[in-house]
Amino acid sequence: MTSTTLVRRTALLAAALAALAVSCATTPERDPASDALPAPSVTTTARAAAPEATEAAEPTAAPERPDALPDDSTPAAPPSADPYAPVPGEKVRDAFATLQATYHDSCETDCTHFLGRVHRELQELDMAMKADPKGPGHFPEPIARMAELNETLAGDASSPNLKKHRKELIGTRDFVNTWMQGHPEDYR
Repeated sequence: MTSTTLVRRTALLAAALAALAVSCATTPERDPASDALPAPSVTTTARAAAPEATEAAEPTAAPERPDALPDDSTPAAPPSADPYAPVPGEKVRDAFATLQATYHDSCETDCTHFLGRVHRELQELDMAMKADPKGPGHFPEPIARMAELNETLAGDASSPNLKKHRKELIGTRDFVNTWMQGHPEDYR
């Protein structure tokens, strides 16, 4: 399993558990006697316990998400982030493994997701091959074939365009798979 896939699965699991925790939480009844005294905040209590440790740990920005905690200074990904955008820094063997995993999917269940995933996996493999220590010259045929696909797509990775060029997209995946199978030293 690749580290990218593991990170994605961990993030999805954490999000699901957080949603479950929020949906299962109950609001305790208010005690009228406690309304007279202001409740100490977590930050105030932490400062009283260890003032020198909390000064360095102050958030640099206020939380921007409605569900963010007071100490959460990491903003959420912008809503316009492309879920099919390639992830940089992957190794060739990891990128190839995730490309091969697309053979278990098809357009029968969700064509938009499937074609977007094949496109993303091809782009990740292309970036991995170009960044490989052996150099892009070690992978001339797959890189050339992916460049042809990118030229055909003309930078448009929208669902309608991927569906329009489905044959080229799947053909490129199959070509790269066949080429890589002939070069096992590059992915084992």
